Amino acid sequence: MDAKSYNACVHEWADALFRFACKCTGNEEDARDIVQSSFEVLWQKRENVANEKGKAFLFQVAYNQSVDLYRKKSRVQYHEEVKLSGSHQLSNPDIKRVLDRALAQLDEQARALVLLKDYEGYRYDEIAQITGLSDTQVKVYLHRARKSLKQYLVSVEHII
Repeated sequence: MDAKSYNACVHEWADALFRFACKCTGNEEDARDIVQSSFEVLWQKRENVANEKGKAFLFQVAYNQSVDLYRKKSRVQYHEEVKLSGSHQLSNPDIKRVLDRALAQLDEQARALVLLKDYEGYRYDEIAQITGLSDTQVKVYLHRARKSLKQYLVSVEHII
């Protein structure tokens, strides 16, 4: 990857990577740090990363850093509401709040799998490569995470 391709990668994926990191960490400052260091790692490894693999590489680094941060913070939960801009913002703030709470109740790995598949649109094999899991593990863990989300969202106390 040359400097021009790197700059194109930054321009194209910075917002999506930030949204992913925000959802994984629940904290905008931590997400900014993760995005910055993800791009720093990409720059350092640019000679070994093909242009078409830049997105997957960035999300893999961000995922790993989110997991590391989660472990370091010893499962401390943030209560700061993440404010997203752009087309991904829902029109009803109550729905967004419920969905954010539903995602927050998942463990780090489950939340990342749901975000990678349903929010970012990765295929199972790409998610497996990013997370270091097998395709089968990704499918099973994602199924469990969705089942947990469904149980949370259909319970009476969470209905809007």
